[in-house]
Amino acid sequence: MKKLTKLVTTAVLAVSIIGCGSNQSQNANSESDHLARIKESGVLRVGLEGNWQPFSFEKDGEIVGYDVSVAQAIADHIGVELEVTPTPWDNLFLGLDADTIDLVINGVDVTPDRKQTYDFSDAYLYDKAVLIVLEDNNEITSFEDLEGKSTANSIGSTYMEIGESYGANVEGVETLDQTLEMLKNGQVDATINSDASFQDYMKVSGGPFKTVDETSTYMAIPFIKGGDNDTLIAEVNATIKELLDSGKLKELSLEYFGEDKTQPYGE
Repeated sequence: MKKLTKLVTTAVLAVSIIGCGSNQSQNANSESDHLARIKESGVLRVGLEGNWQPFSFEKDGEIVGYDVSVAQAIADHIGVELEVTPTPWDNLFLGLDADTIDLVINGVDVTPDRKQTYDFSDAYLYDKAVLIVLEDNNEITSFEDLEGKSTANSIGSTYMEIGESYGANVEGVETLDQTLEMLKNGQVDATINSDASFQDYMKVSGGPFKTVDETSTYMAIPFIKGGDNDTLIAEVNATIKELLDSGKLKELSLEYFGEDKTQPYGE
């Protein structure tokens, strides 16, 4: 069967979240588990931002990127069509909770807080969260210097949490471009972002920025906790293992990031 990628608008997802509050209870009463329902529907519904290069972004009228390629591999492994829904970061988990999407594949960092709420797949990418300031800023040289300073980051993101944990006043925005534009214009003192996406931004746009501190992170795919997802988690992990063993995941990493980010740092 030929696998096609559907593109669903954020507006459709928003309507679905409002109108489908009963989906979870309906699914809970079903005799089939989540993976079985995906196979029955013939579609894997994946939520991602769609404007976070190189993870997911628009090119020639299509959403492409590292996360899109991983999502397609999972859909192919299951034997279903891929349906991609571009969604703002702070709505992605709402869609997962409301069962309007099956998976969030959006460079989700695994944190202790998130592990309390969600189960996670095996890691499929290793990255760094970097602290970014203007190149002439000599006051902020580490995360510890953020106390009382201002930063801009995506609402509910790991990067917002890091800033707040160090005492920064964090302004919530939607995109990496917005955070760097605010930093450039002197609206904030710093921003914290994915090293992979920041390096890609610098290659494309450049700017008067530098990184002054970093912390290692790893990314995986979140699932609603409970036995309903056990077989789906196993299927996703099997796909990740195949991509690693075949070298395909490394190939994708080199294509989109310019380096191999499929292994923990130091290995």
